[in-house]
Amino acid sequence: MPIRYLLFDLDETLYPRQAGVMKNISRLIRQYMVEYLGLAAEEAGELAHRYYLQYGTSMRGLILHNNLDADHFLAYVHDFPLDELTPDGPLGTLLAGLPCEKVIFTNADQGHAERVLDRLQVRQYFSRIIDVTAVDYFSKPNPEAYAKCLELLDASPQECVLIEDSARNLAPAAELGMVTVLVDGDPDAPADYRVDSVLELGPVIAQVCRMRGCRPSTSPHRQDSQTHVAN
Repeated sequence: MPIRYLLFDLDETLYPRQAGVMKNISRLIRQYMVEYLGLAAEEAGELAHRYYLQYGTSMRGLILHNNLDADHFLAYVHDFPLDELTPDGPLGTLLAGLPCEKVIFTNADQGHAERVLDRLQVRQYFSRIIDVTAVDYFSKPNPEAYAKCLELLDASPQECVLIEDSARNLAPAAELGMVTVLVDGDPDAPADYRVDSVLELGPVIAQVCRMRGCRPSTSPHRQDSQTHVAN
């Protein structure tokens, strides 16, 4: 079955970890828990980490156990400047040359994804953003997130490649039958392919296309609302 979709994680996949974006998000998650949930700083840190390990993201645990206003939380933890991200010409060149429809599949919200893509100047290469709100606030690696993503795309797992910096988030995709690519992760972690940087993705996708076949890229169409994602 030919590949139709290249699903890209966003943070620390499209840009290097050293940019510090996730450090800022982690800091603001703990700050939010202190400010709005009334926890002490140490307690907030411990609970955020425990929820991350147990549920995939701190937010998922807070939704389940702390009556979280998820939209307010997402706006708060993504409210910081992206000064360390700069336009990435090589990334744009890579994306322009890849086949298939390219989609962002992220645990962040659409606003954050749009800001990151705009800073990198690569928004035009992605036809869709499937964010955590579009998958009913289930975050990777919860199986429900992948099932909803596939439903929105009207795709089978065998038609998708997932490109991720998190081996844990690749595991459910692999179980479903997606091709998995680990970016800048543990070299011993299970994945079909591993690259040190997303910029090394070209030969990997070329090999996948030789083995499986790939649909040609179509002109991307920006979608500003996730209610339209399942076209």
